[in-house]
Amino acid sequence: MSIHFITIFPDMFSSPFNESIIKRAQEAGLVEINVHDLRKWTEDDRSTVDDKPFGGGAGMVMMIEPFYRAVKEITSELEGKKYEIIVTSAKGENFTQNKAKSYSQLDALIILCGHYEGIDERVTQNIATQEISIGNYVLTGGELPAMVIADATLRLIPGVLGNEESLHEESFHDTDNKEYPQFTRPAEFVTDEGDIWKVPDILLSGNHQNIDTWRKD
Repeated sequence: MSIHFITIFPDMFSSPFNESIIKRAQEAGLVEINVHDLRKWTEDDRSTVDDKPFGGGAGMVMMIEPFYRAVKEITSELEGKKYEIIVTSAKGENFTQNKAKSYSQLDALIILCGHYEGIDERVTQNIATQEISIGNYVLTGGELPAMVIADATLRLIPGVLGNEESLHEESFHDTDNKEYPQFTRPAEFVTDEGDIWKVPDILLSGNHQNIDTWRKD
């Protein structure tokens, strides 16, 4: 699967996708991360990507032309493949685990990252196929939501996680049930004030049937 981020801040994506699980998945050829600088598709000497909003108002709005050219070029290389074009927005449809599952079945995702006062609405109406929000709050830009969407999606691709059993047992897999609490050594932790925080006795019992029942409750 390939992910295409279109952004004016490409350096923001360097560390998150060059560490740990996603880095290894790229090295194994399971996923491909492509970070595109939107300014590449501008046509003036200043690489302008934004302008004042029609009707007045504070801030600047990202222009349609660079996004149009970027998406047109990228999708020309995806002919015959299954993909979605996502614009991240606080007013979009909520991102869920089921969304991540559906995205993981695709060949590619193209994620458009807004900034400033947002993106010209014609991008959402005519270029993007989905408008997605990661929560009921506002961020300074669309880069962080784009990373969240990509990470949640890529880890569902077979082989990306080292332990497929972890994927099966974790939160939201196949159901909306929350993941059960996890504990590790020591069995008893004593604070500096003398308080004792213990692991539930059932987890130390060795009775796996009872443990499974406890985890499902």
